[in-house]
Amino acid sequence: MLPVITISREFGSGGHSIAEAVAKRLDIPFYDGEIVTRAAVESGYAKELIEEQGEAATSANKWFDISAASAMYFQSPQDEIFLAQRKVILDCAKKGPCVVVGRCSDYILKNAEIPALNVLIHADMEHRQARVLERYGEIKNVDIKKRIIKKDKQRRTYYRYYTDQRWGEYRNYDISLDSGTLGEEMCVNLICELAKTWLPEG
Repeated sequence: MLPVITISREFGSGGHSIAEAVAKRLDIPFYDGEIVTRAAVESGYAKELIEEQGEAATSANKWFDISAASAMYFQSPQDEIFLAQRKVILDCAKKGPCVVVGRCSDYILKNAEIPALNVLIHADMEHRQARVLERYGEIKNVDIKKRIIKKDKQRRTYYRYYTDQRWGEYRNYDISLDSGTLGEEMCVNLICELAKTWLPEG
């Protein structure tokens, strides 16, 4: 049986596209934007707010360095959004094999003792800048490199806030793939082949 697959990704690394292609090839559900839609229903917050806050810790949070367990005592809007997304991710994973993008899904499933194949997609800055430019185009008065660095920082802070772990740390993943060196197609091939033969530890 295929596993649940989580895809964590650096901004501009092509992780979303790779995740979507993996799900299509393996013929299993793909969850990214749908998590936002369903979390909006669960939380009562606007979809636009969840899209903005879904993976980005903001300056409104003053407790970045405390553990996720302690963080749950503070029911800020961002905490409520996290809990709503967590519920959606767990509901999706419990239904069977699927691909879930970001949102601390690797940590959430591990904490819930749901076996998953956890993947990190990364690339060097040159490849990421080119991909962001290709996908989103130039934005007036916005430096692409600074935008990438800011996005990564937001995801890193968000992940640390809710997991008390380091985002991008290799120990948190089963496999780490450089999409800049390997190319997206090779990343898709490797993940699919691994998923077909993957067995959870124990």
